[in-house]
Amino acid sequence: MPQPPTLTPEQRKAALEKAAKARKERAELKDHLKSGRVSLKELLGKADGDEIVGKMKVLSVLESLPGTGKVKARRLMEQVGISETRRLQGLGGKQREQLLEAVNRP
Repeated sequence: MPQPPTLTPEQRKAALEKAAKARKERAELKDHLKSGRVSLKELLGKADGDEIVGKMKVLSVLESLPGTGKVKARRLMEQVGISETRRLQGLGGKQREQLLEAVNRP
């Protein structure tokens, strides 16, 4: 098994700060999604250009939608054919369209 890279204390501190910042930004985005300040369509549009958005898991984003829980989110992903481990940047154009259609269905 490969060993993790050896980091200096300064590099380690910088990496930890970067990770904490990314987690905080992802949590804020999910909160904005839950409150309706950001739509799923807007988030999917940012996925390719923004590293923070692109690395969010599709399942956690769907669970953040108002009225969507864990079970419904998994069903949506199964309907569209998206793996539970898929991230937003890894979705194809057709998957994005199908996901938006499935979410907007009554």
